[in-house]
Amino acid sequence: MIKEYDKVRLKTGEIARISEVLEAGVAYIAEIIRNSGGFSITIDSISHDDIQSVFEETEKPITA
Repeated sequence: MIKEYDKVRLKTGEIARISEVLEAGVAYIAEIIRNSGGFSITIDSISHDDIQSVFEETEKPITA
């Protein structure tokens, strides 16, 4: 299940962060990182079918 703040890869290859779940498993609002002709972030609605994968985050300690 995709939740708010999850980082996802879209089928277009772009990376996005889920800002809001409109309907679980159906529709989301996402901040999409676009890199065509320069770096930009756009906020757009996406469907579950637009998502290719979900990133898993791992914490690594910083050694002094």
